[in-house]
Parts: sequence; C-alpha cells; structure tokens
Amino acid sequence: MAHAVMPAKTQDLKNGDRLFGTSGIRGVVGKDLTVTLCYDIGRSLGTKLAAQSRICLATDSRQSRELIKEAVTSGLLSTGADVTDMGILPTTALALATREMGFTTGIMLTASHNPPEYNGIKLFNGNATGYSQAQELEIEKLYFASEFRQGKGTLERVYNVKEKYASLIRDKVSPSKINRNLRLVVDPGNGAASGFASYIFSQMGLAVLPVNDEPDGSFPGRSPEPREETLRGTVEFLRQHDADLAICFDGDADRVVFCDKEGFLGFNEMVAFISRLMVKRTGKKRIATTVETGKFLDLALEDLDVEVIRGKVGDVNVAYLTQEVDAALGVEGVGVYIFPELGYYPDSIFATLTLLSHLNYPGQLREFFQSLPSLSFKKAKVFCTNELKETVMAQLKESMHFPKSAEINIIDGLRIEFSDSWVLIRPSGTEPVIRVIAEATSEARTDELMGKIIKLVQNFVGADR
Repeated sequence: MAHAVMPAKTQDLKNGDRLFGTSGIRGVVGKDLTVTLCYDIGRSLGTKLAAQSRICLATDSRQSRELIKEAVTSGLLSTGADVTDMGILPTTALALATREMGFTTGIMLTASHNPPEYNGIKLFNGNATGYSQAQELEIEKLYFASEFRQGKGTLERVYNVKEKYASLIRDKVSPSKINRNLRLVVDPGNGAASGFASYIFSQMGLAVLPVNDEPDGSFPGRSPEPREETLRGTVEFLRQHDADLAICFDGDADRVVFCDKEGFLGFNEMVAFISRLMVKRTGKKRIATTVETGKFLDLALEDLDVEVIRGKVGDVNVAYLTQEVDAALGVEGVGVYIFPELGYYPDSIFATLTLLSHLNYPGQLREFFQSLPSLSFKKAKVFCTNELKETVMAQLKESMHFPKSAEINIIDGLRIEFSDSWVLIRPSGTEPVIRVIAEATSEARTDELMGKIIKLVQNFVGADR
C-alpha cells in the first residue's frame, strides 16, 4: 500500500459519527477519506464476509482512484478475501457484474456527482442490491473495534465487463424496438461512462455523437453533476451538430439526465415521463421515490390512478422501498432509475434505452410536459458542517410554526406541504450542506418560500458557528 502520513483513526471520525451516508462513504480525499480509513474499511468488510469471499471492485475516473483502490484492496487481501479489479466502470455495470459473475460483494469507488477532490466507497450485495443500513452498521462496528481477521487473499484483473454488460442489456432491450432515427449526443462528463455508454448505444445501432467521452478525473469538460447550469456547453454542441437528444451522466453514471435543442429537459419532468412508461408497461400502480421529488410526478400519473410513495433520499433507500411496495419503478428526481425487472440497483443506460424504445420523435417529450400544469421547482444549498447538521435541524423543527392545514413529513429532513406548494429542508448525506427545495404553482411563491427558508437556515448555521 502506498505510504502516507495520516491521522489516527480516532481523529478521522469524531464523536463516533456514522461512516456511511445516504450513498456509501464519501469525503474529500486526504481529509475525510484517508488512506488509513480506506485500508481499515477494506479490513472491516473482509472480516465481515466469509474467508475467501469473491469481491469485485471498480472505480470512476477520479484522479485519486488508484490511491483509494490500493488502500481498500490491501485491506481486503489482508483478511483473506479474493479481489477482482475491474478497472473504470459505471456503477450500473459494477452492480450487474457483481450478480451475473457470481461475486459475494461488489465495491464501487466513487463520489458520484461530487467535485473532483472527493471520492467514496459504495457496496453492493451479490444480488446487485446496495448494502442495507444494518449491513453498514456491522462494518462500522468492526471498524471502530479494530477487530480484523488475518489472511492472505488473491488479486486478479478483469477488463471485459463492457462486452458482458452489452450482451446482458441486448437480451433485455431489442434493438429493433429502439428509434434509431434519432441523433444522440452522449455526454459522460469525462466520468465512468466515458467510452462505455457510447459503445453500448452504438452496439444497439444508434447514431452517437460523443462529447466529454475520455475518462479524466479532473472533469475538464464540465462538472460531474449534470444539471441545467453545467450542461449549457452540451446543449450548444447538440445544436451545432443538429442532434435530437443529449444523454448526460454524472461521475459514476448512476444518474442520467436529458437535453434537447431547447435546453435541459428537467429532473422531475423526465422522471415523470419514464415512470409513466413503466406503469403502462408493467400494469403496477405504484412508483417509489424520495421526499426530494416534486409534484410533477404525481400530476403525470394522476389519470392512471398511480400512488407515488415517498421515502428517504438515496438510491439504496429507493431500491429497498421499490422492492417493499412492489413498485413499477424506483426513481430519484436527480435522474436515478431502478427497474425491478433488472434488479434493485440504478441503471441509467437501461433507462435511456427504455426511453428511446418509446420516443417516436424528439418533440414528444416537451408536448407531454406542456399538457400538464406548470410548476416552479427550485433547489439551493446552505453550507453547514457535518457536526452542526443535527443541531441546526433540531432548532429549525422547534422554531418553525405551521398552519394547521399543512402536512408535515419528517421521514428524511423536514418536508412541509401546503395547498399550493411544498418545501423541504434536509441535511445532505454526501456534502457539508443543508439542502432547501421548494415547488409551487407560481415562481413568485417558490421564490418566497426559498427566500424565507434559506434565511432561516443561514441564521441557525451562523448562530452555531
């Protein structure tokens, strides 16, 4: 393992804080996510699993990937685990490979949409479902107790997962059903899907125009978080090449969002459109999502008598909720899609192919959106250290007063539903911020809510510094 001077474990995590957030372990490399921590997480996981368990491991494109991979792998090998290194892969491919190639556990080293200085560790079971909170707690218990098995594992490298994934997806989506008249821009943002997604779509007979398609962990093309502000260059590229649709992934490609010649197609809008497709295809009358997802989803499914069930944020939480309620689809508004027919893990590539199998012409999407009432949806972040989050949220809940008609949801943060709007205040599980989201039938009402709540959160954060 590479030598590095790191703080003691007791300094890595203060006051017994949880290691795992809403999407695995994540932090700034060398500060929150140290080599020592990663090595001991490897040892903790290896100890939790049976001796000689087969574990596969992949990374996104971040520049810290080899450092983090070496630390985790060394920890696993020291417990007698057998490790297969799969190189750079999208999370969707790592999850599917874990199941289809018979591994006990899959490890994705990624910080998803976070900035380049971050990295993280995400775990999948042998059935491709993410580790549950109970499993994460078992690993944390071993980590803090420093109770590690001694052994000598083996290491091998396999780099043909792209072809295996292509074959599996081809069995699920017939190329003949896909609209191959569409010209597609594929933008992985220099992340894990670089060279991967464009290959899969080309194999399906689609006309592909790649951009930001070389893996580069400094993310020179755009931010690893695909949203309207970061995709303006992609939209311009689409227009210049007279393409119909842009397919845009985040850093590890567990999220996908879409643009057309008019610009960004929206988070809630695309989630609603694809959810409607899956309800019609499966006949199931439930969609699983999170407290962050807007009401556009409900409006889009109203005529189909579908129940939208909102739970905790995080794709693993959505996966378990999807399974629990037997939903047609599990979604997060940021562009996460979980298809029960494939497994309970996010599959952005399959989501794209599902869309292309039902899209007759590019304008079909905006025509559908315009057929529904318009809503104003806005998000913001307020910086807040991880240590302060719990205190600030407790103070907010104690100080805020709501009309009797308001519905209060505290399953994950604080979501307040009014007759014409709703607002969510929620501490992030992946960044040192408190997220504020509001949606209303008018932009003025959304701005009013956002202004009031952001100021309130800032006051409590400032008071506790």
